[in-house]
Amino acid sequence: MSETKEMKRSLKLIHIVLFGFSFMALATVFSTYGIAAQLSHGMVPGAYLVALIVMLFTAYSYGQMSKAIPSAGSAYAYTQRSINPYVGFLVGWSILMDYLFIPMVNYLLFGIFFSAAFPTIPKYVWILGILVLVTLTNMRGVKLATKANALITIFSISFILLFIGLSIEEVLGGAGTGTLLSLKPFYNPEESISFIVAGAALLCFSFLGFDSATTFAEETINPEKTIPRAVFIITLVGGVIFIAVSYFAQNVWPAYETFTNPDSAAHEIITFVGGKTFASLFLAIYAITAFGSAMSSQASAARVLYAMGRDGQLPKKFFGALHSKYNTPVNNILLISAISLLALFLSLSLVASFINFGAFLAFTGVNISVIAFYFIKRKERSKKGIVLYLIIPSIGALLDLWLLINLDVNSLVLGGIWFALGFIYMAILTKGFKQKPPGMDLSA
Repeated sequence: MSETKEMKRSLKLIHIVLFGFSFMALATVFSTYGIAAQLSHGMVPGAYLVALIVMLFTAYSYGQMSKAIPSAGSAYAYTQRSINPYVGFLVGWSILMDYLFIPMVNYLLFGIFFSAAFPTIPKYVWILGILVLVTLTNMRGVKLATKANALITIFSISFILLFIGLSIEEVLGGAGTGTLLSLKPFYNPEESISFIVAGAALLCFSFLGFDSATTFAEETINPEKTIPRAVFIITLVGGVIFIAVSYFAQNVWPAYETFTNPDSAAHEIITFVGGKTFASLFLAIYAITAFGSAMSSQASAARVLYAMGRDGQLPKKFFGALHSKYNTPVNNILLISAISLLALFLSLSLVASFINFGAFLAFTGVNISVIAFYFIKRKERSKKGIVLYLIIPSIGALLDLWLLINLDVNSLVLGGIWFALGFIYMAILTKGFKQKPPGMDLSA
């Protein structure tokens, strides 16, 4: 038994940070650039800065809760144990929204970028192609290794540095704004600050995955110190990269209204600064990243549904079944694939905002969990305790709610419907709130 624990306690800070970057997928900064540029009226770096500040407050709360409750269930486990099981269930239900829709984003982005590169091939061909490939792979139980994800992260960072270098060369050569120093990408006094807020509400999508570090608490050496540091580093470094890329992209191509297609605007900018060869390199890296992310997110979502079916939160006969030959939750994999077919009809901005709805609810719950656990239950109310366990998480919760209400109307309506369905489902499971809701296993 001790040998097993020794093996589990093998991850160091660098391992956790690299894994967090692979979950976050740093290349996602290119994915939403075009629609973020239009939404923020050309102030994408400013929107990213606001999003980073909000995420740092939330990252702090994740770090504090990971010390107290080292659980793979993350936000669900924190709220369930710190606030009450009912709130925990609703947070878990909100997270489930993200699990189900994140695979769709990968398929949608794959179709957007490859149809932009090969316009004679319809977008639906690319979407269906990668969807079928990922589904068949996951049905057979094959997953990408962590080392492969780390390599993808290294390739992504190398590409980003090359993009920045080429962008600087273009700007110094007179392209775009013709200057490397400008405050307009952060704040344009001719535009309303509300555009920055709207952009930030969308761009928090880029940070999703920073909290993945907390799921390795039981396998990390000195997790009480390592996990909070890792969460903070992943969030801060990721945010700095996002701000840098969007800043130079904005300087190279300041006329955000002139994109042929906002969804694939990054492909236009990359082709402009590096030519077709550089654009081909981007597509190659993005293809690998999208496939790996789609496969891991679909596999994780299928495991979550299986765990919930096995434990009785969902109908066991369908969700709790495994394939007789491959021993994988094939029903769940096929269900997620069916949901992902919506990528053929929905826009990237709507899907990203819908995912953000669930994320903001979960983030708000984590911030409130710090207050409930440390300030209320443990009564840590010294001057230091008031700052660390009341003021900071309160600011984080308010900032998350602020961005939540600034999502587009369609996302708020769809997210509200999902939340209402979860509330009704919880009422049924608890027989009108007379029983505690059953626990969720969100450790996939």
